[in-house]
Amino acid sequence: MKYTRALALLAFTLTPTLAHAHPGHAGHDEVGGIGWGLMHPFTGLDHLLAMVAVGLWAVQLGGRALWALPAAFVGTMCLGGLMGMNGAVLPLVEPMILTSVLALGALIAFTVRLPLAACAGVVALSALFHGQAHGAEMPVGASGWMTALGFVAATTALHVTGVLGGLGLQKFAQSRAVRVAGAAIFAAAVLMGAGIL
Repeated sequence: MKYTRALALLAFTLTPTLAHAHPGHAGHDEVGGIGWGLMHPFTGLDHLLAMVAVGLWAVQLGGRALWALPAAFVGTMCLGGLMGMNGAVLPLVEPMILTSVLALGALIAFTVRLPLAACAGVVALSALFHGQAHGAEMPVGASGWMTALGFVAATTALHVTGVLGGLGLQKFAQSRAVRVAGAAIFAAAVLMGAGIL
């Protein structure tokens, strides 16, 4: 019973605002600055799942990974965001973002344990592409610093959600519930790749 409730809570947490997938919808680009930065990570299922997955994987690894993986993501995302704001374009950004969701979901589902530096490297590589997308999609005329502050705060909140969700699943359900959450993230990424989500 506790396992079912914990999974239902996690599913609710992972439910995105699917009404707006990315910028371009009415009213989306007018927000600008910190508001746009706060909103953007929540408006794409790919971003949301990857950021929550970082928190879940950090819980699964435990120890220093609890802070090292989210810190690696946020720090490298800022670098990618700066690149995007200044017109630098990484190749295959959207496919790489989807690949990062698939990879993180699989790493959690199969309880992959690598040295901490390698785990942080995987997370940082993924964050570079997420950050580039955030920076490149920033509304024209918006403050870069305020926008960055917004998406750093939102990303941190999503990492915390993943960590708290993972800790909750381990405490109130079973440790394999985190693996199930990883499998669900992987499955969602497959559906996104197939154009179903």
